[in-house]
Amino acid sequence: MYKTHFGLRELPFGITPDTSFFLACSNYQEALNTLLIAAKNGEGFIKIAGEVGVGKTLLCRKFMASLDKTFVTAYIPNPFLEPRTLMLALADELSLALDKDVDQHQLLKSINHRLLVLAREGKRVLLCLDEAQAMPVETLEALRLLTNLETGKRKLLQIVMFGQPELDRKLQQESIRQLNQRIAFHYHLGPLTKDDMEFYVAHRLSVAGYTGSRLFNRGAIKALYKASGGVPRLVNILAHKSLMLAYGEGKQEITARYVAAAAKDTGAAQKRALPWRWALVGALGLLVAGTSMGWTYFR
Repeated sequence: MYKTHFGLRELPFGITPDTSFFLACSNYQEALNTLLIAAKNGEGFIKIAGEVGVGKTLLCRKFMASLDKTFVTAYIPNPFLEPRTLMLALADELSLALDKDVDQHQLLKSINHRLLVLAREGKRVLLCLDEAQAMPVETLEALRLLTNLETGKRKLLQIVMFGQPELDRKLQQESIRQLNQRIAFHYHLGPLTKDDMEFYVAHRLSVAGYTGSRLFNRGAIKALYKASGGVPRLVNILAHKSLMLAYGEGKQEITARYVAAAAKDTGAAQKRALPWRWALVGALGLLVAGTSMGWTYFR
């Protein structure tokens, strides 16, 4: 693609969460610190909420990678599961070998026994649930019951939920008010500020191997922030498309017009479209159509 043209080792603006690109700017570092402190304090429930694309999954992976060896982590990326299926998924994450037709009582008993064994070994078990807003109310209630498993001194299982704002609304329901009361630590992850976004772009380029002079000029950064609102996923998509356009013209600098064209080609950014009198009309479509690059990157 454009790696050689810009002197890059890898693509800097992929949308797959990669902890090597994690940026410790103010809100992300605060969120990570909240998670680490809560985990070490042994809190039963921890919640991180934020809009689509702000980096919750990346934060989750960075958090798990930052834990020391005293923690055993279980990760469930899509918890849209009935209570029993969630219990089975947790058992699988804890490497429990169970009969296919194990009943509910034996399932809970086996999980409890495994947690006790790990506690005696000095381990803390932490369950991370991504996309937690998708969990049925009955499954959320089953999670609360899981946190009742404890020794005389601490919880046997800590649960961290990462979800969109819909999770907050779901937790306000009267039927699961007990769970909501047990959330001891909460952090709302917002978009990047303009200054943080500028640092974010430079950071990702640096991690990807870029060593040249400023690649996105000030006009491009201003346009990128206006088009993305500081949402990292949108920043990545627009920056990637802008690099493609500059590469297609053989240019070595990203200007505002490339960002404007990228925004017009990106549905999520169209509401923020910039009022440019000119744009690279059809350039992105022609570039993609005229190459064998493929567009599965943005699936």
